[in-house]
Amino acid sequence: MLSAARAGSRRERPGSKRGKPVSIQDAMRNLVRELGIAPKMAQYDVIAAWPDVVGPQIARVTEPQRMENGVLYVSVTTSTWRAELSMKRLDLIEKMNVHVGTHVLNDIRFR
Repeated sequence: MLSAARAGSRRERPGSKRGKPVSIQDAMRNLVRELGIAPKMAQYDVIAAWPDVVGPQIARVTEPQRMENGVLYVSVTTSTWRAELSMKRLDLIEKMNVHVGTHVLNDIRFR
């Protein structure tokens, strides 16, 4: 059992910062930035957000496969849809970048 004197004292770790509490969201954002994984997280956000950005009709006939060097590769069920989506490509890129809050998507390739 801890003595009353020890229970009330806390040891500060060297370099620890004390101050105002930070929200979990801000703490996670800082951690992602410090670890240098923000670009990968943004790429994941693009793939995860695809159905929300394109809507249910397009989401049913497409599937985002991967993202490399700012290019999202999306499989499409039919050539008709592939042609339609190719015409909407620039609009989809803009909507996606706005949705994820950063300019991470440069191009979309439909296959």
